[in-house]
Amino acid sequence: MPYVDGFVIAVPIANREAYRQMAETAADVFMAHGALNVVECWGDDVPPGKVTSFPLAVQCRDDEAVVFSWITWPSRAARDEGMKNSMADPRMQMGTESMPFDGKRMIFGGFDVIVSR
Repeated sequence: MPYVDGFVIAVPIANREAYRQMAETAADVFMAHGALNVVECWGDDVPPGKVTSFPLAVQCRDDEAVVFSWITWPSRAARDEGMKNSMADPRMQMGTESMPFDGKRMIFGGFDVIVSR
């Protein structure tokens, strides 16, 4: 079964295009290093919760949008190797000051696929 890396972040609405461009580059890098697909989704209907929600999880502010994304890999081993190589790829070497979002508020994890249609 495939393996999925999932991410949720808050991105300033004013940085939408900068984020999209960065995501395009990152998608090219991940695909070059073995990813099966990369999906980036800009929040459109992401309600705040009282106990838990996407906005609460990333401490989303009024001037930010929630971004939900995932990368599908052929396997955990392919992901481990592909992610290592992706992070070493020169196209991914941007300083934190040029990131269009606050990486400290990113939530992420790796997941075994148990159902896929």
